[in-house]
Amino acid sequence: MFPKLEDIPEHFRLPAPVHQDVTLIGGEYAAFGGTVPVHSPICARDAAGTLAPLAIGSHPAGGVDEANAALDAAVKAYDDGRGEWPTMSVAARIACMERFTHAMVGARAEIVRLLMWEIGKTYGDSEKEFDRTVTYIRATIAALKDLDNAHSRFQIVDGVIGQIRRTPLGVVLCMGPYNYPLNETFALLIPALLMGNTVVFKPPRFGVLLFQPLLEAFRAAFPPGVINFVYGRGEIVVPLLLESGRVNTLALIGSSRVADHLKKLHPKTNRLRAVLGLDAKNAAIVLPDADLDLAASECVSGALSFNGQRCTALKMLLVHRSIATVFLKKLITKVEALEAGMPWEKGIGITPLPDLAKVQQMHAYLDDAIAHGGAVLNRGGGVSSGTLFHPAVVYPVTPEMRLYRDEQFGPIVPVAPFDDLAEALDYVRTSEHGQQVSVFGNDAATIGHLVDPLVNQVCRVNINSQCQRGPDVFPFTGRKDSAEGTLSVTDALRAFSIRSMIATKETGANKLLLENIVAQRTSNFINTGFIF
Repeated sequence: MFPKLEDIPEHFRLPAPVHQDVTLIGGEYAAFGGTVPVHSPICARDAAGTLAPLAIGSHPAGGVDEANAALDAAVKAYDDGRGEWPTMSVAARIACMERFTHAMVGARAEIVRLLMWEIGKTYGDSEKEFDRTVTYIRATIAALKDLDNAHSRFQIVDGVIGQIRRTPLGVVLCMGPYNYPLNETFALLIPALLMGNTVVFKPPRFGVLLFQPLLEAFRAAFPPGVINFVYGRGEIVVPLLLESGRVNTLALIGSSRVADHLKKLHPKTNRLRAVLGLDAKNAAIVLPDADLDLAASECVSGALSFNGQRCTALKMLLVHRSIATVFLKKLITKVEALEAGMPWEKGIGITPLPDLAKVQQMHAYLDDAIAHGGAVLNRGGGVSSGTLFHPAVVYPVTPEMRLYRDEQFGPIVPVAPFDDLAEALDYVRTSEHGQQVSVFGNDAATIGHLVDPLVNQVCRVNINSQCQRGPDVFPFTGRKDSAEGTLSVTDALRAFSIRSMIATKETGANKLLLENIVAQRTSNFINTGFIF
């Protein structure tokens, strides 16, 4: 299924490898030494049929010096809240973001191709990720206008005049995930910037080069030091940044294990705000009266979209034993219908995984499941070549298997039978994770009985549909080890800010003073302006 170089359609090729040898720090491009090669998950065959990952570019190696410089620049730009960006009016910050967005849209074609080549996402889904990100930015700008306009007035209570607005938290360390390196990273980065914070940004391990076309857009749109890029090995540079005590907010989409470790590195944990999107082991509960065709379709899409590499993916299917045989037959038929191939090919459902280590991890899960009595039911399930791994339906999954609790984050569909509804509820209740769950059934009494306890275990119950993030205006968060803070349009603005206020006694002199401040526009905080 892997192509020869000459077989790759011209439209989808990278015009040339992307070699980035500088980073953006303090509004200037800086070089800190060597570079690291970037290989695509897409392999190519030579004349002898040998597979080799394609080299698509390089990025700065980074390290301690770069990380220190980036942090210094962010701290300087924030200047204990006195910097140009944190004291700037909301309207002016929005104008900067709109300039950035305009430049970003101009780089759409290049970013979409890099998304496809760097993480193996289909070309169509790469386009969707880009377009959804632009929509998210614009929706966040609109939400900020509404939020600021709602606070553009004074309140008088018990003889005290006050005005309340949201203000920045300080320096934000932002780290996004490889599976949605643009969209989910910007779900952190955009609200953090708009609220007046300065940012140290570390791109994900996979999906680094796609930010190269945006460096000039960032540099031109924002004041120096507002956003600073840092590269290097995460286990070296990230602890250095947090141990400094100069980071005010940790914004991370990753694993709960990593988040727990990082938060403890800060010398004053009570001062560290955290906005986290973490692990999930979302389950589907398929009831005896479910529409099994619908349930099978939603479960296949929910479990295997982008090879199952989504935090919202369905990673465990709990099926009532009375309908398990029929459901599995429908599920397997749909899984076997998925086409595997290169991400530019039409109709492809399975694409290469990021690297060979991910393929090996999937094989380890299957070996463990089979050793404990499980079986791969679908034809070709678990067969791999290079970075392509064909999805595997595993049944029956039992508590002894790693697949029962581990978040596999890949194209494996674990299915476990249950006899009593209490068993399915106990699975969700005893899970370390609490993001979402899907319930398939049509009896109002049963669904209602299930929803009431489930909403106290997870933050979204999907009825007769797969788990998902959108629409972006809906709250996206989790309980337990799945999240801290809420990442949706309006909630994210609140997550990266805090309410501050001015207050004075209601006297004639104070009223006149406030009137003069507003009329003369001497303060960006104290104002009654309306942003259209």
